[in-house]
Amino acid sequence: MIITYDNKKHEKDIIESNSKAELEIIFGEGAKNKLIHADNLSALKTLLDDYAGKVDLIYIDPPFATNGYFKISADRANTISSSNLGSIAYSDTLIGSDFLEFLRERLIFLRELLSDKGSIYLHIDYKIGHYVKLIMDEVFGRDKFRNDITRIKCNPKNFSRKGYGNIKDLILFYSKSDNPIWNEPRAPFTEADEERLFKKIDKDGRRYTTIPLHAPGETTNGNTGKEWRGIKPPKGRHWRSEPAALEKLDKQGLIEWSVNGVPRKKIFLDEKEGKKMQDIWEFKDPQYPRYPTEKSLDLLKFIIKASSNEGDLVLDCFCGSGTTLIAAQELNRNWIGIDRSDQAIKVTQKKLSQIPASFFSNAEYEFLKQDLL
Repeated sequence: MIITYDNKKHEKDIIESNSKAELEIIFGEGAKNKLIHADNLSALKTLLDDYAGKVDLIYIDPPFATNGYFKISADRANTISSSNLGSIAYSDTLIGSDFLEFLRERLIFLRELLSDKGSIYLHIDYKIGHYVKLIMDEVFGRDKFRNDITRIKCNPKNFSRKGYGNIKDLILFYSKSDNPIWNEPRAPFTEADEERLFKKIDKDGRRYTTIPLHAPGETTNGNTGKEWRGIKPPKGRHWRSEPAALEKLDKQGLIEWSVNGVPRKKIFLDEKEGKKMQDIWEFKDPQYPRYPTEKSLDLLKFIIKASSNEGDLVLDCFCGSGTTLIAAQELNRNWIGIDRSDQAIKVTQKKLSQIPASFFSNAEYEFLKQDLL
């Protein structure tokens, strides 16, 4: 499905008509990591010269089409100079089709920058997010859509309104290809999870559960369809392992036999890394943010771990207070951050300067001292 609106440009015109820019690199001139003070549309076109197809992960938290202004308030005084208090951090005044085309233009350049193994996470709110998904379906392909993630952002509010309270926003997750970087994220088991999922306890006090030794799919040629211990897999199924491997598991005490002689494999709690992460996340925003709409550092670290590897390149072209860049640096990823707001750049510089030296190589720390300290 293609979304249409009056001011929508042809993709070719977007790529050819937008001009490049002389990038004001605040941090990292000549280094792998860069903080760029610029309008992100012209900056993205400029970056195509050196980074087309080389960015492995993109996270963006663009304006939400709220038709408002966001200011630096007094409770953020400890991060920037007092002269900046009350100044506008950024404006969010584009709405409707103007906002959608603003975002679409940038998404087209971001797609060109993304590597074949790369992914993009776009953070947006519930009021405009469903329109944004149609734009992303068009730019990246509906078949590259992976998740609509619900993010719990705050505690319940009791504002008086004719509607349900809003405690969430959403993250749209797309990939460039069918085989993106993916490091399966796991969430720790709660005590309730442990009791519910691992109900059995062995003689050594270890919690465990059991699973069938067979799986769907009948095989007539391989060993997994053969008889083991006088038993054949049920009709339409095959052994998960060859009979020789099953014999080994049994000798190791890893198979439990029921009173009816049905074998099942033991799965121990203390050998599991956690439970598979689902598409509802609880990463609440900082209670006292240093910059308007600042996002959780844990949220960004979670995304970066899941969809990139050490040494990969992470890009955030709405970098705000620099949370994405901090997370990438602490996880040994390379990064590029872009923002046009003077206040955003100042807060990001401050936060970068507070990262312990141990998170930088010697060369990187020389750039840090030169540019920020």
